[in-house]
Amino acid sequence: MSTAEQQPESTTSTPPDALLGPADIRELAAVLGVRPTKQKGQNFVIDANTVRRIVRTAEVRPDDVVVEVGPGLGSLTLALLEAADRVTAVEIDDVLAAALPATVEARMPARKDRFALVHSDAMLVEELPGPAPTALVANLPYNVAVPVLLTMLDRFPTIERTLVMVQAEVADRLAAKPGNKVYGVPSVKANWYAHVKRAGSIGRKVFWPAPNVDSGLVSLVRRAEPIKTTASKAEVFAVVDAAFAQRRKTLRAALAGWAGSAAGAEAALVAAGVSPQARGESLTVEEFAAIAEHKPAAQRPAL
Repeated sequence: MSTAEQQPESTTSTPPDALLGPADIRELAAVLGVRPTKQKGQNFVIDANTVRRIVRTAEVRPDDVVVEVGPGLGSLTLALLEAADRVTAVEIDDVLAAALPATVEARMPARKDRFALVHSDAMLVEELPGPAPTALVANLPYNVAVPVLLTMLDRFPTIERTLVMVQAEVADRLAAKPGNKVYGVPSVKANWYAHVKRAGSIGRKVFWPAPNVDSGLVSLVRRAEPIKTTASKAEVFAVVDAAFAQRRKTLRAALAGWAGSAAGAEAALVAAGVSPQARGESLTVEEFAAIAEHKPAAQRPAL
């Protein structure tokens, strides 16, 4: 990433066209009686340059159907509507959900029919209106970023490309490779669905209120072919959870509960071609899948 990419965008320039700027955001929030809360992980983007950069980095195309989680006051929503065919926003907050359609109509009347709102918790959404989504672009609340991301990827397999803005620490974990000290459960589970990489950094000054942490962009491109394994996703994820629950232990010890005994864990590991002395942080998602395939028969659920 170039030095220029890492610089926070200016918040003083007048936002072009219909996008929301700092004054627009604060005025809209005041009218709605909205004060961003830490409890909900709300930090609204107030810089038009930043949201346009997010849309560019997400490589949103004119034929894309984009789903956005946590649109807030609509900063990113409007930028997505400029670039995509359709945008569906999922918002849990009652006040924000009620106001967003009016904001879209007022700022982009020609695009209002290309916008849909789902007033719900993203973790509970099992279907979306209109055509199937092809992309997910979101500024995810820090406190629920990973579960929301994994849930959306799981429930909507037509999502090919994802770009999320999350706390920098979370971005590092999602994009970490085996052997990295922050490689863990989020890294492996995200890799089950997609090829993951860091896609940039976002400074604190483009948010209102400014958070106490930096933010990062994470790109996820869905695998063209699923991981080749006879184990189910649930079986693979059970191994991942067990391995990192005691990440300082060797896999022989960490997977003893999962396998029924340390000896059972060792047998499964050897059969999968993984050293019993290895630790979870050194394994790829494919290796976790291979271990899951060799779970001792006595520990498999009865059919």
